[in-house]
Amino acid sequence: MDVEALKKSPIGNAVPIKVPEPGLIEATVPYWAYVPEPLAASPQLTMASINIASKAAMAVARLDQALGSLPRPDLLLRPIIRREARSTSALEGTYAEFDAVLEADFIDDKHMSSEQREVHNFVRATERASERLKELPIGRRLIGELQSIIVRGTDGDTYDCGDLRKRQVYIGPKNRPVQEARFVPTPPGSQLESGFDAWEGWVNSENDVPIVVKMALAHYQFETLHPYADGNGRLGRLIGLLQLIEDGSLATPSLNLSPWFEARKDAYMDSLLQVTFTGDFDRWVQFYATAVLDQAQEGVRTIQSLVEFKELTVANLRSSGVRGSALEIAENLIGYPVLDVTTASYMTGKTFESANNAVARLVNEGVLREITGRRINRLFICYPVMEIVNQHQTAGFTPVS
Repeated sequence: MDVEALKKSPIGNAVPIKVPEPGLIEATVPYWAYVPEPLAASPQLTMASINIASKAAMAVARLDQALGSLPRPDLLLRPIIRREARSTSALEGTYAEFDAVLEADFIDDKHMSSEQREVHNFVRATERASERLKELPIGRRLIGELQSIIVRGTDGDTYDCGDLRKRQVYIGPKNRPVQEARFVPTPPGSQLESGFDAWEGWVNSENDVPIVVKMALAHYQFETLHPYADGNGRLGRLIGLLQLIEDGSLATPSLNLSPWFEARKDAYMDSLLQVTFTGDFDRWVQFYATAVLDQAQEGVRTIQSLVEFKELTVANLRSSGVRGSALEIAENLIGYPVLDVTTASYMTGKTFESANNAVARLVNEGVLREITGRRINRLFICYPVMEIVNQHQTAGFTPVS
């Protein structure tokens, strides 16, 4: 960590700490941690930042309208949440193929791989957040609940999960000296408590800060405080979606931000750190707002492509004489690109045998493919839906200035 640059930060302070020496019992080494000042009530930004944030907000509104106009928006929300879960986990070093993420819905927790468990935890946290946000504001209680869900059954499931951390952490290679850290966030105790309280108050304050600007600044401050022992990146990105929902800009967590950040991981981390060094929020706001803008636009295109696929597939099946349960299952594949016969039975309200025959018909028609090779507990996949949902944008970022 560049301690000298940190000491010169215009928006926070480097404070002395002592951290355990790796491999040595009861030995500590002196170092420095960073404590950000509270966010300003009225951030000073250039018109370029305000303009792109406004465009991003309008794109989010169009995404919400596109999803809300469908007769079954919940169908499309399932793969959207799971795509976000896969990418937000990949940003933290947990990689799982998208079909493995979808497969996790149909297997017991004890049979999941560690990667599936971590990604599926985020799915559960997102679904839980959507419900709890109706009762709780974005704050310590809600975020603590979500953090405990995100780390459940993982290495991060430790004594202080579910609340602000009780120990010093640093961001960088594991089991390496603190001097090799990329960043050392706020020490635990009173400084972290007061910093989080200020952040919570700022996030929930009523002001004229545009929602996308508010998301960007809240994300920077949350990641800089790093208030939990694990899961801060995933939590921070989820909080942005919750801000949109609480603001009324989105009805559901239907925006996939993390795939954009995943494709620009180094720039994402560097942009956060540069704010700390320089105090210049403009480039960060533009970076974050571009992510919102691009992904909201991509979301609309994805919805359109999925609806077109469904209509074409159903029309082709009808022309082939397919009727009844098989047709009903086909209409639901945009939400269940991976499914088992039990799910198909529940979906159609038919017996297992009837649903099994319907799935077999879709396999014969080339709509589904069996992917387990088993005779029982089989899973089936619709590859065209997977390809539509899992597409990524990889264009570079150019600041608006």
